[in-house]
Amino acid sequence: MNKILETFQNLTNFQKILITLILVIVSYGGSTTISYSLFSSIGSGSTGGVSKTAELPGPSNAFQEDPGEPKTEACPLNGEMRTKKAREFWEKRRPLAVMIENHSESRPQSGLSVADIVYEAVAEGGISRFMALFYCNLSDTQVGPVRSARTYFLDWLGEYDALYSHVGGANTPGPADALGQIIKYNVKDLNQFSIGFPVFWRDYQRLGHSVATEHTMYSTTQKLWEIGAKRGWTATDSAGIAWNKNFVEWKFKDGQPNTAGTSEVTVNFWESQPAYRVIWNYDPSSNTYKRKNGGEAHMDLNYNTQLAPRVVIVQFEKESNANDGYPGNVHLLYATSGTGKALVFQDGKVVEGKWSKLSRTARSKFLDSSGKEIALSRGQIWIQTVPEGSKVSY
Repeated sequence: MNKILETFQNLTNFQKILITLILVIVSYGGSTTISYSLFSSIGSGSTGGVSKTAELPGPSNAFQEDPGEPKTEACPLNGEMRTKKAREFWEKRRPLAVMIENHSESRPQSGLSVADIVYEAVAEGGISRFMALFYCNLSDTQVGPVRSARTYFLDWLGEYDALYSHVGGANTPGPADALGQIIKYNVKDLNQFSIGFPVFWRDYQRLGHSVATEHTMYSTTQKLWEIGAKRGWTATDSAGIAWNKNFVEWKFKDGQPNTAGTSEVTVNFWESQPAYRVIWNYDPSSNTYKRKNGGEAHMDLNYNTQLAPRVVIVQFEKESNANDGYPGNVHLLYATSGTGKALVFQDGKVVEGKWSKLSRTARSKFLDSSGKEIALSRGQIWIQTVPEGSKVSY
């Protein structure tokens, strides 16, 4: 110890300052890691194999609708009827989009059942990924596992000027550079890398057993909206421009259950990946389509309910590899602008038509065979994008 002190005394003032700073940083990093580990072990500890989430960061000023109040206001995203107080609340903010993965080890996910709209497409290797849009459902919702950005989801995001929550993303220079495009397009970005704990946290025991790190990142809708507000992104941005300045609502109608409707719809992304094949079973009692993924009922862990949107839209788009030099050439591209075949399932029926999107930020439209826009039944809308030629049976 004396020798160390003697050596330290012989150093220049600059060297002494440099070493002191290094020791402070190392000490701080160690204490932070220990504190985070302790908190995580408390927040994600399990009892009887069930993950505890109550001790994780909780909601603040979330709004709950009065079930006795008349529902007279239509949600602009999916037409679902809500209360006047709910409308007053949602009009103060903008839509929130969250990237949620669908690897088989991530199921059941949290939050998908209460999103207003869900977009689904293959991220890589035949494994699909979701972009869940939240706006009119005002309760604070745990969401996850949150995963990385992909460029074609940004094209659908462009229709909403929404907040965009994700964990990193494809960033190899080239056409699939999602992180570069987030900057280029001035996206209201909520990248976990720029926010961190406690808005985001990892729960390694959420499913009652350990999973790989990439399947453990979570947040809540309220916390993400609060970060957006702190960055000046509420219903208007820092320039005073409303998120819905150029937004075009779809046409909506009241649903009509059909007891003699199409009972089952099977959608394939890649034939080589049956674990990601989707089956929708029409339930006339609720006028919804109950989802199975990989042959099993696809559940929402938050509510222990099966995913069951009111409308399922399958749009066929050209899929190609980005050829950007990334290992395995796994980054994909979809031709999101233009027109293509679409199938619209609702009320136990199917309309064979087409999708149309004139530009990256233009509103997608779903048209029947005569070119007339299809009115969508009020409620959650699920949009699956599959490669041209994918097999869909019904």
